[in-house]
Amino acid sequence: MAKRIDVKDLDIFYGDFKAVEGVTMSVEPRSVTAFIGPSGCGKSTVLRTLNRMHEVIPGGRVEGKVLLDDQDLYAPTVDPVAVRRTVGMVFQRPNPFPTMSIKDNVAAGLKLNGVRNAKILDEVVERSLRGANLWNEVKDRLNKPGAGLSGGQQQRLCIARAIAVEPQVLLMDEPCSALDPISTLAIEELVHALKDRFTVVIVTHNMQQAARVSDRTAFFNLKATGQPGHLVEIDDTQTIFSNPTVSATEDYISGRFG
Repeated sequence: MAKRIDVKDLDIFYGDFKAVEGVTMSVEPRSVTAFIGPSGCGKSTVLRTLNRMHEVIPGGRVEGKVLLDDQDLYAPTVDPVAVRRTVGMVFQRPNPFPTMSIKDNVAAGLKLNGVRNAKILDEVVERSLRGANLWNEVKDRLNKPGAGLSGGQQQRLCIARAIAVEPQVLLMDEPCSALDPISTLAIEELVHALKDRFTVVIVTHNMQQAARVSDRTAFFNLKATGQPGHLVEIDDTQTIFSNPTVSATEDYISGRFG
């Protein structure tokens, strides 16, 4: 089941440097929430805190709370690896495992979790590739290297790999930035379909993309270079793009800065 995320008074650090401060927001289940804002405002950093990827970076730490259906993801008893199974991640550039076949790429997470039954693996691989709208393109070459696919296909392969382990939340960090317009459209259509099953959060620099794919939009900004990023406002996407509360949001969306 898709889950709700509640972020409360979140400060994010790289060593002594505070990168983001004071973020409080909610992400609704079975919806797409877009994070927008100028480079360096912390939107990707906030995204990485939602599945504890931020702390993989040396010196990375957070203060505050990130709740997944009322469970504090940063509680001392919570296993970060288990969090990353529940909250999947798709990165900016497609990163299929280069030595693995298409099939093995999709099944990698399942095998890591101890699934060995060939029938179950085959079923999940097909279901995940269909879910990523890739099955018909690769069903006759499942044993060929995943790295041999086009960029757009590789990104959908990475999405198939992420959803194979049945996460409740799917995070996407600028998933179309390295793709051509046709592949971008395919990913956007896929994001729209995935929200029926998952809570989706996507970081994008593309205003049109945010308007097309998201139900809610969060605008991040920073007062000056070297200052912490912060959440300016979050609301329904239509409201953010047509009648934002804060003038800086309107200035960014209209292209007056950023």
